[in-house]
Amino acid sequence: MMNSKKNSLSRRNLLRSTGVAAAAVAAPTVIPSSALGFGGFTAPSNRITLGMVGFGLMMKGHFSNMLGRKEVQILAVCDVDTKKREEAKGKVDSKYGNNDCACYNEHEKIMERRDIDACFVITPDHWHVPISMDAIRSGKDVYVEKPMSLTIREGRMLSDACRRHGAILQVGSQQRSEYSFGKAVEMVRNGWIGKVHTVYARLGRFPDGKVLPEEEIPEGFDYDRWLGSTPWYPYNKNRVLGNYGGGWRSYWEYGSRKNGDWGAHHYDIIQWALGMDHSGPEFFFPIGYNGSTSQGYKYKNGPTIYRDSKDAKMGSMIEFHGENGSIGVGRSGDLKSIPGELKNKPLAPSEIHLQATMSHHQNFLDGIRTRKRTIADVEIGHRTASICHLSAISERLKRPINWNPATEEIVGDAEASKWLDRPRRAPYTL
Repeated sequence: MMNSKKNSLSRRNLLRSTGVAAAAVAAPTVIPSSALGFGGFTAPSNRITLGMVGFGLMMKGHFSNMLGRKEVQILAVCDVDTKKREEAKGKVDSKYGNNDCACYNEHEKIMERRDIDACFVITPDHWHVPISMDAIRSGKDVYVEKPMSLTIREGRMLSDACRRHGAILQVGSQQRSEYSFGKAVEMVRNGWIGKVHTVYARLGRFPDGKVLPEEEIPEGFDYDRWLGSTPWYPYNKNRVLGNYGGGWRSYWEYGSRKNGDWGAHHYDIIQWALGMDHSGPEFFFPIGYNGSTSQGYKYKNGPTIYRDSKDAKMGSMIEFHGENGSIGVGRSGDLKSIPGELKNKPLAPSEIHLQATMSHHQNFLDGIRTRKRTIADVEIGHRTASICHLSAISERLKRPINWNPATEEIVGDAEASKWLDRPRRAPYTL
């Protein structure tokens, strides 16, 4: 399977070029220059073919970006909502001027397609690993939204599967492909503010999930499949709502709430800056621990990270405070430093220069072609998601947790250890 995946593009090229040659022998044929990739076009045999799963709010940017790329062709769309998937198919067919885009309720039908190279998995968190795992096992590469997993155990399974099958995976932690965050990370990694002792991350909060009355399931919506492996609850539109202010994100059943939502972005940058992409913190604490007004975690012989702390003063999404200065960084180009001129200092040739990319999507597509690991590779995504989940466990149990990042075990707390994975509702198992 691994060899089949690595050669999927070249194999399709060979089959199609052979077909062209056979046609040429049979009769004179005029082949349009666009079909051969001339005149600014990409030949169909050289396009990366995609299946796209999950057409909620998060998919909009991914979908429009992929639909606008000449080197990509969307062959299939999938969603448990009939209306959403048919609307997506209509846009694909309109763009390409044909009726070729397949439209599925079950993601497994995409995995059966040998003509699809990669999948975008843009579903609620509890479906990230099951769909990604199916894609990898079927020889496809994966772009999956953050946080990469619902539990630590399934994240480890996915990372190991990627390596075993030689798959390329990009986690949707796009801040790694934004200049301001990359520059801030380089400043920290090169010791410009000295040893970092404190980091503040601004996440905010979702409203608590409420007990919801049962409503009639809308026609054309596969609610059982939407729930997937999670516990069964009566349908209510607010439970399945893909709202950035709440909806399903307010419920622990489907993710780690704000620790998983914004934490997956900011904790990821902190990991990167501290050079901990393949490890992690060792101590997690809830609000109230030793009088702390913030939840947080601590690295062994390293800094303490505080979530939503009133002590943060720079007004940025993330603040790094070191012995010799501070760095604040956020979206829309936010980059601050103390001393102020530090942020404008260029890197010396001998200093650490991180992987440069200004397009998270392009980095993924390049990875498919070159087989080079992406800037938000699967193991990176797993380690960041582990921090999200451990923070959530500490928050829910209202007590500190000791973590061994080498063995990926919670130390001395059997009850907390149960949350390293979750029971799965049949038949939606891994």
